[in-house]
Amino acid sequence: MSEHPDLVKPAAAAPPRVPVKIEEFFAALAMALICLITFANVLVRYFTDESFAFTEEFSVFLMVVLTFVGAAAAFAKNSHIRMTFVVDKLPPRVGRRIEIGVMAAAAVLFGIIVWYGIRLFQDDWKFDTTSPGIGIPQWLYTIWLPVLAAVIALRIAGRIARLLRGKG
Repeated sequence: MSEHPDLVKPAAAAPPRVPVKIEEFFAALAMALICLITFANVLVRYFTDESFAFTEEFSVFLMVVLTFVGAAAAFAKNSHIRMTFVVDKLPPRVGRRIEIGVMAAAAVLFGIIVWYGIRLFQDDWKFDTTSPGIGIPQWLYTIWLPVLAAVIALRIAGRIARLLRGKG
């Protein structure tokens, strides 16, 4: 049975120097914590008609972490979402140049997220903002936005470097 041409996977690329297992570990940890928190909340609700106050707040935070960690892993493994209909029909050299341009634009985007994430963190720190659900310092959540966006930007930079070396 042959594969459909539209379902062909992207070309194999050189593996990143920093193992993707790091992102995979944190993604699995975030998913496990979400499952545990949600299951515990279901049990408490079933037996007591009450719920834990922190569950929604922590679950949303963990979903954001999971999304960013997953995006970093996807860029590192060259399995991020993309539209290749036109690029796949171009000569490989032109396609690689377009991919480098797209990766550079993505790096700029995540650089902007890092910049504004730092500003958001600084505001939360300066004004001592507390979370709406349980009243803990909001910066405990917002610090992860620029940190994880920087991880994604670094993964994109690594992908660009591999593309420029011709190993992408």
